Formats: sequence, C-alpha cells, structure tokens
Amino acid sequence: MPTVLRIGPYRFHFYSRENNEPPHIHVTRDESEAKFWLQPSSLATNDGFSLSELTKIQALVEDNCNELVRAYLRFHGNG
Repeated sequence: MPTVLRIGPYRFHFYSRENNEPPHIHVTRDESEAKFWLQPSSLATNDGFSLSELTKIQALVEDNCNELVRAYLRFHGNG
C-alpha cells in the first residue's frame, strides 16, 4: 500500500493489487477512506467522509493529479 503523498491529515495511496483498474487514488484519514478516479478526477467510493470534506479532498486530488497519475503508472509498470 504505497503512500504517494501526505497533505495535512490525509494520506494518498493505492493498493498494489489494483493494476487492473484505471489510475486512481485512495485517500484516508482516521477510519475514513475515499477512492478517486484520476482521469478525469471523480469520486469512485466514499466510506466515512462528509460531503464538505470530500469537496476539499477532491480539490487536493485535482491540484496534485499529474503527480498522482505518474506515481500510479510508475508503480504498476505503465509509466
């Protein structure tokens, strides 16, 4: 479960066995986790974050999208 980025209380990571999916990132804080597709950026799943917090997290995903996609592709052997 490589961590790609940390911003404030959020950890941006992906799971090593998810290379059969399009580029995406998981974001966790405490017991909450959300998954965002990266191309284009959109929420895939949410477990525990409020709507207002998801809005903030999506902005962070969009601001760092290029770095997140590069890390995903590099790890999964596509970049």
